[in-house]
Amino acid sequence: MTISDLKKRFVEIYGGSTEDLRVFSAAGRVNLIGEHIDYCGGKVFPAALNLRTAVVARKTGKNEIRLAATTIADRVTLDINRLNDYRDLKWGDYQAGVAFVMQQDGYNIVGCDLLYDTDVPFGSGLSSSASIEVATAMTLATFSAEAGGKGVDLVQLAVLGQRSENTYNGVNCGIMDQFASSLGKKDNAILLNCKTLEYDYVPLELGDYALVIANCNKPRSLQEGKYNERRAETEQALEALKTVLPGITCLADITPEQFEKVGKTVLSGKVYDRAKHVVEECARVLESADALQKGDLKTFGEYLNQSHYSLRDLYEVTGAYLDALSQREREFPGCIGARMTGAGFGGCTVALVEKSKVDEFIKYVDEKYYGDMGVRALFYTTSVENGAQELK
Repeated sequence: MTISDLKKRFVEIYGGSTEDLRVFSAAGRVNLIGEHIDYCGGKVFPAALNLRTAVVARKTGKNEIRLAATTIADRVTLDINRLNDYRDLKWGDYQAGVAFVMQQDGYNIVGCDLLYDTDVPFGSGLSSSASIEVATAMTLATFSAEAGGKGVDLVQLAVLGQRSENTYNGVNCGIMDQFASSLGKKDNAILLNCKTLEYDYVPLELGDYALVIANCNKPRSLQEGKYNERRAETEQALEALKTVLPGITCLADITPEQFEKVGKTVLSGKVYDRAKHVVEECARVLESADALQKGDLKTFGEYLNQSHYSLRDLYEVTGAYLDALSQREREFPGCIGARMTGAGFGGCTVALVEKSKVDEFIKYVDEKYYGDMGVRALFYTTSVENGAQELK
């Protein structure tokens, strides 16, 4: 929907006029490489997309936040004095969580009416939840500042979004999704140290190639999948490795060479595999950023392939749908790399494809994948955009 259409829809729901309405926006994201390492202290390499969540907002001065969405019939009212009481909502619990942790952090939560509209596909691995969290935080922080309270700090908004998902919604996500949603920069990826939150922008100069995102259309949920189980396995590996590498604080502190020497002395089986993926994926991120800065897209594409194989064989988070989709992508002559992106267990792939062959690529992969799995993939024409912002 256009901004004008969203404002009209807001008035249909809440009344009043369009003149006092504000619009805030936050991005979905694609992680180019560096999967399942953000919660292990690793550097990741996400980019903000033109798939976004928009919030149309009006301050009301009441002690409540009213929520509506363009695609959901249910409406929700949150009592500002009882924000901790909405953890079991069918819809609106993510917004309630953000408001609650911001209130706990000293923000002045102002009564308002909010209308949400998103084109980030749910359950796709493109961070629909993070875009909702960050768009909510951007809105409430702006209103807080205007009421004399704490204001907008894009890094802090990402931290608060992660905190709310961890503590309010019970999902042990890392910081990457919210950080990219908040701090994304047009035509740049973010090389982010998830342990320190230090970051650098790396220009995405893809030349004759384009990033094509495909949704395998097998819905997934972090809570329903084995995300929390994988995180527990990496924490188990870290504690064991600390006994032979006492200086480490996270798996990202370990080099592949160190892991090769000591990994099997304290780890075995699946826990060894999980740690091996994390250590090697951390190295691939740095090598990928270096390859992009040198304009070596073929090497970057090969790192994408290696990442998928590791996520398939060592971390076991891909599944038949993502494996089939990415395999069909890799076998297309104009594709130089493809991998799953996001938490896995369904969701999306990202592929590096010759621009002149994108239409042919989509047609080929769509037909072959449908023949393999009996479902249609969805392909997204995306661009890399800015993160959280107020739309003027």
